[in-house]
Amino acid sequence: MAPERLPHEKGFHISWDQIHRDSRALAWRLDGRGPGEGGTWKAVVGITRGGLVPAMIVSRELNIRVVDTISVKSYSHQDRAEAVVTKAPQADLLGDGEGILIVDDLVDSGKTIELVRRLYPKAHFATVYAKPAGRVQVDTFITEVSQDTWIFFPWDMALQYVQPFRGAD
Repeated sequence: MAPERLPHEKGFHISWDQIHRDSRALAWRLDGRGPGEGGTWKAVVGITRGGLVPAMIVSRELNIRVVDTISVKSYSHQDRAEAVVTKAPQADLLGDGEGILIVDDLVDSGKTIELVRRLYPKAHFATVYAKPAGRVQVDTFITEVSQDTWIFFPWDMALQYVQPFRGAD
């Protein structure tokens, strides 16, 4: 029987190249799906902090020049807390979310997106990665991982030696 693993031991490590490729794939999936003429989106809103990189890549790929942010805090280190908005996007731009593409890196429990969806119910919610508990909260995503997987994004990492999974001889 395998020993019980700590959260970081069942990790999905994402490189800068991988987040770029997956964010481009998200843009391709969203291309032409907006409500505007030709399926265009009015704006992209990135959920900070993790959604900033994918939001920038999606906005570049889809040639969307209006980009804003919404800051939601739902984690303190690796501990989940109640989601709260700490910075709202431009109110007259967002309205009820019609024509707005809201992007995040990951939907985990779904609490962050659930909060933002209540504020902007007509927005389209897209994430690069999704876990089963939160998947229902997003309209579009690229890759699903198991609920007990911890995703390590490149902005959280430093290079260092890692012991082999089965230990050393």
